[in-house]
Amino acid sequence: MAEFILPNLGDGVAQGDVLKVLVKIGDTIAVDQPVVELETDKATIEVPSNVAGKVKEIRVKAGDKVKPGQAVLVMENGAGSAATAAPVAPAPEAPKAPEAPLASPSVERPRAPVVDIAAGRPPAAPAAAALSPSVHTSSPAAPSVRRLAREIGVDVSQVTGTGPGGRITQDDVKEFAKRVMHSIGGNGQAAAASARPAAAGPALPDFTKWGEVERKPMTGIRRKTSEHLSHAWNAIPHVTQFDKADITQLEQVRKKYRAEVEKAGGNLTVTAVAAKVIASALKAFPQFNASVDAAGEAIVYKKYVHVGIAVDTENGLLVPVIRNADRKNLIELSVEINQLAEKAKARKLTLEEMSGGSMSISNLGGIGGTAFTPIINWPEVAILGISRGIFEPVWNGTTFEPRQMLPLSLSYDHRLIDGADAIRFLRWVAEALEQPFTLALRG
Repeated sequence: MAEFILPNLGDGVAQGDVLKVLVKIGDTIAVDQPVVELETDKATIEVPSNVAGKVKEIRVKAGDKVKPGQAVLVMENGAGSAATAAPVAPAPEAPKAPEAPLASPSVERPRAPVVDIAAGRPPAAPAAAALSPSVHTSSPAAPSVRRLAREIGVDVSQVTGTGPGGRITQDDVKEFAKRVMHSIGGNGQAAAASARPAAAGPALPDFTKWGEVERKPMTGIRRKTSEHLSHAWNAIPHVTQFDKADITQLEQVRKKYRAEVEKAGGNLTVTAVAAKVIASALKAFPQFNASVDAAGEAIVYKKYVHVGIAVDTENGLLVPVIRNADRKNLIELSVEINQLAEKAKARKLTLEEMSGGSMSISNLGGIGGTAFTPIINWPEVAILGISRGIFEPVWNGTTFEPRQMLPLSLSYDHRLIDGADAIRFLRWVAEALEQPFTLALRG
């Protein structure tokens, strides 16, 4: 007999909801065969078995909550060892988005920021530890220990571990917090209090007094979206700038080359063109490809250009990220956006595919609306919203003529970006969209 034990689901992922059991009693499964589909607060994943054999017992069912270390299957003639199971998540978690409502992406759904309580700084913006994956490699600690540290406002990279191999334990975190609180007195208490998660808000009234209601628990993705947006809205001073781009010529070019792009497996949409434009704009305006480290009193400028694309799915808004968008032509961008959108709708995106964006795009034009205020996908500092293009009479100097105008909404972090810079950026984007021949279709 052998048991399949649920492995680590990724740094900061404490549990998952079982969406589907992919095997049944009597099935013979092989190593690395997916056996259960889980939804975590980061993404939906298929978990492969690290043992082989004939399924004798299934210990979970759809709707159950499961945690790493929990037995999922029992197999006869099992081979393999649960102790050697590799984590499901292929890479350490990077700052992301935001999984967000339609006005904002959020893939990229990051954990709560780590706050240095010794410095007495509130979690108003990403701490340096949250921006650097190297902190995690130099501070070995289990996800439950990191979660405790975040909840009480301790920067785990400053804690000395007393466990085997220098591993940090929960007692180490608690002892560190006590020492800091004792050394700085009331200031430490105030900082720790500010580092705790924000209150959920006042209790709701009893709606059943007025009629029948139905109560459903949030899904993991919706729960993380709620947390991430609350943090982004509270941490970032948002300002939104509006403008319009004349896309009459762009639409003519888009229709001309649409069939060629479809043959390559893509869809030449306004979103794909906007991704190309934004990738170029981020190189011309580097302050938009940055993050604010308020705790470290620094600005982190990114040398890469990764563009997040918000995708509306049945399970909520997901934001896959196009890597090195500045190096890809319109055909390549169109194909990749189409592929990632399909994966998002099929709930097959990985954490890595929703991590590390420079700036995000949220296009609601396919649904409707004239304008909206998108919420920035923390720790990014800007997001472009696109609404439905409509024909309007535009004065050409001698008469009015019908032109197709595209409403644009740019939300930006006012700590880093001034209003003048924001309108220059948005005007640059609008003018690029108005001159489609400046965008090389193949380069």
